[in-house]
Amino acid sequence: MKKVAFYTLGCKLNYAETSSISRSFEAKGFEKVTFGEPTDLYIINTCSVTDHADKKCRKVVSEGLKISPSARVVIIGCYAQLKPEEIAGIPGVDLVLGANSKFEAVDHVQKLGPKTVAKVIAGEIENTKDYHSSYSLSDRTRTFLKVQDGCDYPCTYCTIPLARGNSRSDTIENVVKEAIKIGETGVKEIVLTGVNIGDFGIQNGIRKEKFFDLVMALDEVDLISRFRISSIEPNLLRDEIIDFVATSKRFVPHFHIPLQSGSNEILGLMKRRYKRELYVDRVNQIKKVMPNACIGVDVIVGFPGETDAHFLETYQFLNELGISYLHVFTYSERANTEASTMKGKVQGGHKSDRSKMLHILSEKKRRSFYETQIGKMDQVLFESAVTGGMMEGFTRNYVKVKTAYDPLWVNSEVNGFLNHIDTDGVVVFTEFPETKPIEEKTSTIPVLV
Repeated sequence: MKKVAFYTLGCKLNYAETSSISRSFEAKGFEKVTFGEPTDLYIINTCSVTDHADKKCRKVVSEGLKISPSARVVIIGCYAQLKPEEIAGIPGVDLVLGANSKFEAVDHVQKLGPKTVAKVIAGEIENTKDYHSSYSLSDRTRTFLKVQDGCDYPCTYCTIPLARGNSRSDTIENVVKEAIKIGETGVKEIVLTGVNIGDFGIQNGIRKEKFFDLVMALDEVDLISRFRISSIEPNLLRDEIIDFVATSKRFVPHFHIPLQSGSNEILGLMKRRYKRELYVDRVNQIKKVMPNACIGVDVIVGFPGETDAHFLETYQFLNELGISYLHVFTYSERANTEASTMKGKVQGGHKSDRSKMLHILSEKKRRSFYETQIGKMDQVLFESAVTGGMMEGFTRNYVKVKTAYDPLWVNSEVNGFLNHIDTDGVVVFTEFPETKPIEEKTSTIPVLV
C-alpha cells in the first residue's frame, strides 16, 4: 500500500475538492497520511488568487521533499491550469494536472513512469465542461459542499474564469443526495460553496434550475441541522432568498456578500455587476427581516486607480453599513487580467496602510455585532478543538463562543446564554440548566456576567 499526503492552498472550494480527490486515492488502495509524515506521493492543490499562493506552492514542494526526498509530486488546481509549464520547472515536480484532469489524478499517477522530467496534462480551459461534485469530510461538525464551479463574470482583477472555466453546476437532485449522504455520517452543518453559487443552475451551457430552488429543496433534508451560504454576489441575492432564509428551518441567518469597493468608480473599473446602492439595499433587506443576521463582506484595497479619496469613500461606506465583519484582500496583480494593464498602480506602503485600517474596522464591527447578541439565548454547534481547556463553537448567526471543554458536546447543538465577550474577543457561553424547558429559561433566567 502506497502512502499519499495532500496539501491544499486557497479557498474552501479547493478544500472540498481535495477531500473528494483524496477519497478516490483511498478507494484505489492508497493510505492517506498527514502532510509532514513520510510518504510516497504528494498531491498539492493550488490557488492562484495572489502571488503569495504561487510562492507558497514552491515552498510546499520544497518542504515536502525535505521529509520524503524520493516522493512523487503532483500539482493540481488553479495555478496548475494557469501556469503549467512554470510549475513543471519547479525542482521535484513529476506531474502537473489542469482543470480537465485533476479529478482523474489517481489514474494519471498510476501511469507515471520513471522519475524524469515533469509531465504536463493541461488542456485549454474552454474545453472544461464537466462538473465534478465534491465535499470535505475532515471535520465531522461542518462540511463544505460544492454545488457550482466556474464563473461567467469578467471581473478585471480575477483569474478564476481562466483557471476554472465557465459557470456550471450540479443538479438539485444530486446535491440533495450528497447532502443526505453527508448527513448520514453525522455531520450537522453544510456550507454551500462554489465560485459563484448564486449562478447555480447552469448545466451544459443552459440554465435549467435556480439557486432559490436548491435552497428550498435542501431545507427539507432533515439529517442536516444547518445549511450556511458561503458567499453570494449582491446582484444574485434575491429578495426571495432572503425572505426564505428568514423563515427557514435549516438555513441560518448568515450571509457573506462580496463588495470589493465602496466606490462606484472603482466598482466600474473592476467590472462588478452592481453599484454600492444595490449593496446597501441588500444589507437593509436582510436586516429588515433578520435583525440578528450576521453579514460578512469581501473588500479589495489597492486596486489600480484607487486614490486616497476612493479608499476613504470605501471606509466611510463600510463604517456606516450594518455589517458584521470584513475579509480584506490586498490587490495582487495577476497575469492576463485586464487590471494588470491599468494605470494608477498603488504603492505597497499605501496598500498596507489601507489594509490595516480595514482590519481594525473589521474588529470593531465584529465586536459591535457581538455586543448586540450578549444576553440572548441561542444554540451553539460545538467543535472538537480544545485550547487551554476551552472548546469553541458557533451560533446559527456565526457568533464565535467558547466554554469549558465537555467531550459530550462535540458536534452537538447546545442551548444557552451568550454571556459576555472575553479578552480574546470570543463570547463566553453558559448552558441552560437541564431542569427547565427552554421556553421558561428564555424569560426567567437572568443573564450571567
